[in-house]
Amino acid sequence: MASNVKIFSGRASQKLAESIASSYGGSLGEVSFNSFSDGEFQPSFEETVRGSDIFIIQSTIPPADNLLELLLMVDAAKRASANSIVAVIPYFGYARQDRKDKPRVSIGSKLVANLLSAAGVNRIMTMDLHADQIQGFFEVPVDHLYASSIFVPYIKSLGLDNMVMAAPDTGGSKRANAYAKFFDCEMAICYKQRKVANEVHNMTVIGDVKGKNVILLDDMIDTGGTLAMAANLMLEKGATSVRAVCTHAILSGSAVEKIENSGLVELIVTDTIPMKQESPKINVLTVANLFAKVIEKIESHESISPSFII
Repeated sequence: MASNVKIFSGRASQKLAESIASSYGGSLGEVSFNSFSDGEFQPSFEETVRGSDIFIIQSTIPPADNLLELLLMVDAAKRASANSIVAVIPYFGYARQDRKDKPRVSIGSKLVANLLSAAGVNRIMTMDLHADQIQGFFEVPVDHLYASSIFVPYIKSLGLDNMVMAAPDTGGSKRANAYAKFFDCEMAICYKQRKVANEVHNMTVIGDVKGKNVILLDDMIDTGGTLAMAANLMLEKGATSVRAVCTHAILSGSAVEKIENSGLVELIVTDTIPMKQESPKINVLTVANLFAKVIEKIESHESISPSFII
């Protein structure tokens, strides 16, 4: 690890941060968290950061305390005279609130961007944002990494023939199309209708999946209802097998149970979010080496483009 680089972690991403630091060639810096009886907390760096390039790793998953913890750590590093502060946010929470989709609602991801800028970040590093345009909410550089660098080699290792890349909704068609072009195969799209958030009312398939090995692609899996329904529908349409590839495993509520009861052969995810529950159907791939590699390139002022496959 370069002498002027120090990597710290919030409590939400401790395990991943340890792996990133180890892959980079060092260890995590020391941070303590003092808690008050009312639940208020205060992070403290237990080593000097003056003049250092600081990387603070924290996924901003619920509860909101994880976001606040990151903001407080950034502020502490700024006030301790760090040379630069990079917020490494493997999973960027509130990314689904990227626009006003109805009257009188907030644009949560823009608010989070403002908060991080106000706290003092000099750079953001994240992965597979729910909406690419969120990068434009920041006035500092954003390194937007893609989990395709990890998923593509794994998909290749499966040795599947007659593959079809599928999007579980129309919003994911761009991602499915990129994978389809890379693997030189066909793609399909699931068209879904919702009456309320997190609940699919109706779904149809656009494209031919009969006799195909289908791979559903998405940036995140929350309740698991969409993927489970899509997998079962693909099988009804004659698919040979269905797998799902999702970067961020939120897996809220009974999501794991839905996946286990679905027709999915396998759900492939990354460790941007700590797994709450294990399942034989869920395969977790680490993003630690990718983040460590990009941190190294940032410090040596090299292009990070070679880190992208798709």
